[in-house]
Amino acid sequence: MKTAVLPAARPASQRVSDFAELVKARLTLLVLITTAVGFYLGATPPINYGAMLHAFLGTALAAGGAAALNQWWERRLDAVMFRTQLRPLPGGRMTPLWALVLGAGLGCTGIIYLNLTCNRLSAVLAAITIAIYIFAYTPLKRISTANTLVGAIPGALPPLIGWAAARGGLDIRAWSLFAILFFWQLPHFFAIAWMYREDYTRAGFRMISSGDETGARSGSQSVLFAMFLLFVAGIPAFLEMVHPVYLAIELALSGLFIAVAMRFLRTQSASDARKLFIASIMYLPLLLLALVLTKK
Repeated sequence: MKTAVLPAARPASQRVSDFAELVKARLTLLVLITTAVGFYLGATPPINYGAMLHAFLGTALAAGGAAALNQWWERRLDAVMFRTQLRPLPGGRMTPLWALVLGAGLGCTGIIYLNLTCNRLSAVLAAITIAIYIFAYTPLKRISTANTLVGAIPGALPPLIGWAAARGGLDIRAWSLFAILFFWQLPHFFAIAWMYREDYTRAGFRMISSGDETGARSGSQSVLFAMFLLFVAGIPAFLEMVHPVYLAIELALSGLFIAVAMRFLRTQSASDARKLFIASIMYLPLLLLALVLTKK
């Protein structure tokens, strides 16, 4: 029987590694990138980089807290999945109470920090992000395959946090960024769900890949939402947020993304599902970079 060891009893390098895994550092980094892009696109010259840093830090705290709370909630389920059983909680290197306190502390601190250094709207959006992620998406994973759609909402809110921190309000341009993040997540997560479908089934998670032994359902849904993304990602150009060259870049990126999704649908192979996952990781930063570089 494994005994949880308090963080203070372990080497500093191990504690840092476990902390990074608890707050899902790589995912949090993506959240921060989209927050910064939302701030930059929403800001009017001259850019207040001090305010951007405040938005960055507040969102980092909130995102890290949400990730920790998610792992606290799912610690027993993580223990039965091969891809997650070595995380700090199921691995016995951290106590549930420690993770709960840390997650709640980070989340609340992030919300308060945004309220004090940016504005109330950005803090409210951060609170909504945490609430949907923890109290809707997390429990819904064992109830309905709609969990991916619900989970895409908090995943798409960070650019709104950045925009709100820069402007103090939201408009259709901000919501176009939300739409891009929302539709991008679906092929991304459909690929992950199919790649790890056995793990998810073992934990009792109801994903779109549940019972999809061939990958036909996951592939067709990936193609559908990749096509939606092609149209949605072009909206900033029509709203005159960016220069016309952005539209050409977006069409090329989205076209390639659709092609990879269609290959997964055609072959229904694990290797092509992974290629779709990798393509999704490459697509988003390139698209965000195009938005930043072509901003009017």
